[in-house]
Amino acid sequence: MIIAMINSNRKMGSNFQVISKKIVVAGTFDILHPGHIFLINQAAKLGEVHVIVATDKNRKRFTGVAPIIPEKQRLEVVKNLKKVKTAQIGRNDDKILFSISEINPDIILLGPDQGFDINFLKQNLKKQGLDHIEIKRLNQYYSKYELNSSSLIKRRIIESNNKNNSKKKDKLVICWGDSYEK
Repeated sequence: MIIAMINSNRKMGSNFQVISKKIVVAGTFDILHPGHIFLINQAAKLGEVHVIVATDKNRKRFTGVAPIIPEKQRLEVVKNLKKVKTAQIGRNDDKILFSISEINPDIILLGPDQGFDINFLKQNLKKQGLDHIEIKRLNQYYSKYELNSSSLIKRRIIESNNKNNSKKKDKLVICWGDSYEK
């Protein structure tokens, strides 16, 4: 935390302002879960939290899988989290560091499962004149609950759906939803 003098003519006690560090957290935030909240809460301990929500296009380009929830809906959810100061949609092109430069954070906090190589990221920040930004990785997963990632939640939904569909095959559905055992 940085304290700056704002008016030396005022009485002591009213001439200091707390200036918080800017912390950037970026991700897809596809199906919001306690792990996301944990990451944002940890970022908030370091300063004011600014979130970059991945575009649908970039999510698919970088992972091969499109998000379930559309980007505007994910953005609205993230914007309304208590500890998020600002949230914005990322870029659609490969110049994703421009979003970082717009915010000009003090720290980028990566989640434990984000596959960014910190050294590679530092090199690219330096090329953009952003080498003052510190990069940290949260090494701790939020493990209080079994379903602590969007991937695990999606997998559980698929398994549940497959199980329910196999049970439905044992029934014959006739007109207006009446069902009869085979």
